[in-house]
Amino acid sequence: MSYDIITNPDAVKISLSQLHLSTNNQEKLEQLIDEFSYLSLLRKYDLSVTNKVLFHGASGCGKTATAKAIAKRLHKKIITLDLSEFISSKLGETSKNISLSFKKAARENAVLFIDEFDSLGKLRDYDTKDSGEMKRVVNTLLQLIDHIPSNILLICATNFMKVIDQALLRRFEIKLSFELPTSHELDIYYDELLSRFPKNLQDIERTYHISYAEAKDIAENQVKKEIIFKEKSKEKIHENKLAYN
Repeated sequence: MSYDIITNPDAVKISLSQLHLSTNNQEKLEQLIDEFSYLSLLRKYDLSVTNKVLFHGASGCGKTATAKAIAKRLHKKIITLDLSEFISSKLGETSKNISLSFKKAARENAVLFIDEFDSLGKLRDYDTKDSGEMKRVVNTLLQLIDHIPSNILLICATNFMKVIDQALLRRFEIKLSFELPTSHELDIYYDELLSRFPKNLQDIERTYHISYAEAKDIAENQVKKEIIFKEKSKEKIHENKLAYN
């Protein structure tokens, strides 16, 4: 049974340039992509590439979309596993399953994206009956990260970085924060979302202090509601005309 999903780069619809990233994140990611693009050149100088990255911050602010867009830019497959669903009820199988995903990423020369990373990295009460097994799972993950091949880009994502074990956090060379957008950033995003619709559908009530994903849902739901309302009104007028005739 497979616990992860492989996505080809041509199946990813959004590109890195279409994402609303902070200036710091843009710069760090461009450097990361450049290193992978010139991997062979850097090897000639005995230089290693940065290939262990942690995305952290608010839900719905683009962590998953960014990971997929990076894979697309690098023309690599992306292997995605969600640790919250991945951890087996039989803990003895968890280390094996995680190891298989790392091996698959190496074989496919892929980006390995681990979402809900805190599911394994949380500080735990090791007095529980599963304490020994959980220690082994975390140790397996530490070893896999330490020995990850240079051709694999590992991206992990979490909404709760503070609960991740420091031993795991220290493994990541880059940690990028994904924060809720400002009102100005959301206005730019709303304008972009609504630009594909006729002017009469662009006048919506805008909500702020939310994520990009929430803003998209709010905007599109209002547009859909208005489109359906207008169509129902047309149908009603047509019915009335038929009845009058």
